[in-house]
Amino acid sequence: MAVSKTRTPAAIQAAYACGLRHFGENRVQEAQSKIPEVESRLGGRITWHMIGHIQSRKARDAAQFAHFVHSVDSVKLARRLDRAARGGERILPILVECNVSGEESKYGFDASDEDRWDELHEPLLEIARCANLELRGLMTMAPIVEDPELARPVFSKLRHLRDALEDSLPGLALPDLSMGMTDDFEVAVEEGATMLRIGRAIFGPATY
Repeated sequence: MAVSKTRTPAAIQAAYACGLRHFGENRVQEAQSKIPEVESRLGGRITWHMIGHIQSRKARDAAQFAHFVHSVDSVKLARRLDRAARGGERILPILVECNVSGEESKYGFDASDEDRWDELHEPLLEIARCANLELRGLMTMAPIVEDPELARPVFSKLRHLRDALEDSLPGLALPDLSMGMTDDFEVAVEEGATMLRIGRAIFGPATY
């Protein structure tokens, strides 16, 4: 997916012309301000992914434009998205964000200690029971490092977490892993990523 945060509607249109159809936004307010113009240019044929942190009070707004949410980091947020999706009479695919690196700056369920992975069972099952959400898998943010190999343990750990959850919770399928960005996506693919979040390699350096 092309990470289109900070990018103009014209830049998104140019990426669309190259064949891209999945775009990721990081902030609810920014997405709301530009999506109508983008869709008026392109006829609404884009799949919008919400990849950034969502405050609970912004859940309804996010559910109005997002076709896929990568950053569900609490049961509270999942419940609010569930209610918002119910109002829109649709099923909203989501990923649960997991902090496997242990960095305090990262959002997500704490999954840094493998000995405590069983503590994720209850919240994941509760999220999976939300009638208007489809739990598709897990997402993580790797540390920003110069050598992509330094990110490999984070990607590998998320894959092992997914496998452990599927083994210990029969009937819970988590096919998607959202991990990997411009500097480390090749390593992420080798470790099992099914969804990549690529910004700079597509659009060039970000402008803020």
